[in-house]
Amino acid sequence: MTDLAVLWHAEHANLARLLDLLEKQVAAFHAGEQPNYDLMQDLVYYLRHYPDQVHHPQEDVAFARLLERDPQMKPRIARLVQDHRVIAAAGQTLLEHLDAVVADALAPRSTVEAAAATYLAHYRAHLATEEQEVIPRAAELLTAQDWADVAAAVPAQTDPLFGDDIEARYRKLRRQIALEAMPS
Repeated sequence: MTDLAVLWHAEHANLARLLDLLEKQVAAFHAGEQPNYDLMQDLVYYLRHYPDQVHHPQEDVAFARLLERDPQMKPRIARLVQDHRVIAAAGQTLLEHLDAVVADALAPRSTVEAAAATYLAHYRAHLATEEQEVIPRAAELLTAQDWADVAAAVPAQTDPLFGDDIEARYRKLRRQIALEAMPS
């Protein structure tokens, strides 16, 4: 497997951890408890920015190269490319609902829950398809030049949450992730 495919696998594991944390907050919300809205905002904000602006555009280039090597992947790849747009839109909708709740706007609980459920379902299904079907195939078929082109598709950026230099906005979220990782 190439370095970039290994990196994507690690990023997918991080994304799954964030989705788990978001789902816990949504479950608290659903149970009538007070979720940590700041944490939820930071989670969704991160997911809307780093993956949507760095990770997914690189994948889109890899998907295009994979289609050149294996045209039979077209239905799966088309769905994954569409997923990137759907996930971005669903994330933006959820973020807007969370921002409204934090600003004390009256929003039906069901609206926030539906937006979160939609986002979580799409993101999880997307990650599963990439992990099980697409990344292994890309690692098998893409050339070193393909991978170099994928890496060059987006200017290099440090991950603001999981990188070495954590942005101030994400420090509380990073601490929460560390707490969640501790054995009970």
